[in-house]
Amino acid sequence: MSAHTAQTKLKLVGKLILAGEVHCETGLHIGAGKGSLEIGGADNPVVKDAFGLPYIPGSSLRGKLRSLLENSLGVTGPGELVYLSKRRGQEVRIHQSDRPDDEICLLFGRNPGRMERVQGEALESSAASPARLAVYDAPLDPESITAQMRENLDDEITEVKSENAIDRITSQANPRTLERVPAGARFKVRMVLDVLCDEDKALAARLFEGLRLLEDDALGGGGSRGSGRVRFANLKLTWRGRGFYSSGAEEAELASGDLGQLQSAVNDSAFAEKLAE
Repeated sequence: MSAHTAQTKLKLVGKLILAGEVHCETGLHIGAGKGSLEIGGADNPVVKDAFGLPYIPGSSLRGKLRSLLENSLGVTGPGELVYLSKRRGQEVRIHQSDRPDDEICLLFGRNPGRMERVQGEALESSAASPARLAVYDAPLDPESITAQMRENLDDEITEVKSENAIDRITSQANPRTLERVPAGARFKVRMVLDVLCDEDKALAARLFEGLRLLEDDALGGGGSRGSGRVRFANLKLTWRGRGFYSSGAEEAELASGDLGQLQSAVNDSAFAEKLAE
């Protein structure tokens, strides 16, 4: 539980920079939202940048972390969820509260105003909370797509997975295709956690909890059908205190290695003392 109160003063202490790689253990599909018009093209293409390379949108990674942490903290009951959208068939529900110690709202931000709850009276919040966590788009490392992999891919850098939905009465097949980034691909990930008060220092442990949860879940679409298993590797956690920005003070490398090593460092009782201005 966070130690934040309504009287907590916010002032930049520094920034925690997490950089590293996301490795695809299975094919990864993060959809572009439209089908291919090419003959034989996939029904569900992956999102690509202006150079035609797949990437992981920061919004997809951030949203998945939020969802996993909401479930982990037990704040997904109808009384804890509000509607972002109520369009029929496109309802979007997220957790939000007006509690000053709500770690989900501290990490991912909170907007003031009136929001309709899924169940119960509407949420009336007069206070805004700046989001501490920023997650950037993760570009593909082109060198991770080896020559051997390219020989077996449907496109130069992606594969097409064919699936069938079977009617339970007639046994009629409904084929569909799914474009995926192949297993073995690597993406370069970067996250920044703003520390705006001493109480924020404990939020780093919550972030790493979300990352550990993601490794045993799935990123993107088709997770229950085998897609989206990822692993974090070659990570480095760096601290840049306020002096780094105001007077050019040196940054401090706090930990490097795999996710378990960094999580152990963050959970150490002496970790907060290293985050000085």
